[in-house]
Amino acid sequence: MKKTLIASAIAAATFSGTALAQESNLPTVYGNIQYVVTHTNVDGAGSAIEHADNGSTLGIKHDHEIAPGITGFFKLELEGINADDKSSSNGIDSLDEAYIGVKGDSFGQVWVGSDDSVYESAIVKIGNFHEYGSDIFANYETGEGDLVQYMSPSFGGLTLAAAVQINGDNDTKGGADKSYPYQLVATYAVDALEISAAMDSNDGGAGPNNENSYGLTATYSMGDFSLIGEYQTRKDVDDLMGVMGVYTLGANQFALSYQVQDVDATDDKNDTIILQALHNVSDNMYVYFEGYLSNADSSIYADPDGTVATGDERTIAAVGAVYYF
Repeated sequence: MKKTLIASAIAAATFSGTALAQESNLPTVYGNIQYVVTHTNVDGAGSAIEHADNGSTLGIKHDHEIAPGITGFFKLELEGINADDKSSSNGIDSLDEAYIGVKGDSFGQVWVGSDDSVYESAIVKIGNFHEYGSDIFANYETGEGDLVQYMSPSFGGLTLAAAVQINGDNDTKGGADKSYPYQLVATYAVDALEISAAMDSNDGGAGPNNENSYGLTATYSMGDFSLIGEYQTRKDVDDLMGVMGVYTLGANQFALSYQVQDVDATDDKNDTIILQALHNVSDNMYVYFEGYLSNADSSIYADPDGTVATGDERTIAAVGAVYYF
């Protein structure tokens, strides 16, 4: 699913004189309901249709001026609503993002807590773009919690970022105690071109090895059309490559992408083609169709929700709607 949604500020109907004077200090409440209907067909394993919540969230955020040119900020975003079926939902039961930080024009920004890592934000463009979500995403391990992250201001188009995950003596992420996996990112933007290069040390998990992950993403924007290329590699794990074109026409958006995963240990390949057509119904609502066609040499597929299916070919048709504020 798409992890970044547009949030607008809430408006109040009536205020007292004191409240009006403090209106600029009110937090922003935002949220969304996401529904999707999918039809999945796996060659040799039958088909299934499902109506599901596709990642509905509710959040609150706020920032304020600490001193001239210095701003403090926080964000808390909750998920796990399971809006499609209340019998299987306990309400909001999980955390997506929670962090605090400070930022300024002269030094950039630093923030602490749970958030998408700087590697994911800079490199995983195709995997994060689609609503339902590709079975090909990334090969790094550093998670989204216990993070201290930093992003510099732009130096003539060059932006630097870094993150470290602090796993203390009592942390057991992936079965490993006391580790400090880190990420480094450099992004350069000039005119219509943006290029990002990043690495993840992969020191804190129980994955296949501690080899670094390296990623490279380039985006070229030409008016209503954007072209994105993406490459990730990790020694003795796999290589991920993808290309995507996005065209915007008024309230409509069309995207076509191709991704391929090459697994080092078995030399198996998995490739996925995704077509998206999205229509913005209003400033707060959009609908979409996505079609997925995947082929895997190993005949094993893992959905974004972790479901595994076996077969030579898989197709998914997804129709969804999102209301956000």
